[in-house]
Amino acid sequence: MTGIARRGVCLVLCSPSGGGKGAITEALLAREPGLHRSVSITTRAPRPGEVDGVHYHFITQDTFSAMERNGELLEWARVLRGKHGYGTPRSPVEATLAAGEDMVFDIDWQGFRLLREQLPGDVVGVFILPPGLDVLEQRLRARGGDPREIDRRMREAREEISHWREFDHVVMNDELDRAVEGVGSVLRAARLATERQVGLEAFVEGMGDMPV
Repeated sequence: MTGIARRGVCLVLCSPSGGGKGAITEALLAREPGLHRSVSITTRAPRPGEVDGVHYHFITQDTFSAMERNGELLEWARVLRGKHGYGTPRSPVEATLAAGEDMVFDIDWQGFRLLREQLPGDVVGVFILPPGLDVLEQRLRARGGDPREIDRRMREAREEISHWREFDHVVMNDELDRAVEGVGSVLRAARLATERQVGLEAFVEGMGDMPV
């Protein structure tokens, strides 16, 4: 054993609806050992097919408010004029990072900002770009649904895409396997960053007669 450990990485994937971050996340979880999904909390009711603890942790408004007051959330937001709350619990993330394992997050650009403020140095952000707005609209229409809802999502997509410069990396999802490989390369490089390798300095000093 070398005595070198590693602190985990928070890998944030952000894209507009239909950009493919969900498919990329699933592929990464299947391929990358030591990568875990961050499960957010929400105060809304489960939708058909959603499982507590898998898709979200479903909690009450009172519990959400208490976690917010007590600093138990790394990032959070209230949507639909405060009707529903969403957030990332602090303790499972910090425990995972300390154990040298990684977490992948599917959150928006605002959540990314807040997470990076809370965990400076631990967060790597990847923005997933669609190959074009026309392709994005085709993907949304292929899912079906109310045309007015699709129009709303397209307006939100333009706003989301305008924040691409805030991210460390940008990957275009014009072909899923290539996009997954690109994001995987970002994760593997982040794992090898000098500052993530705990005990590296002591190891090099122990080699003797080596500049450090």
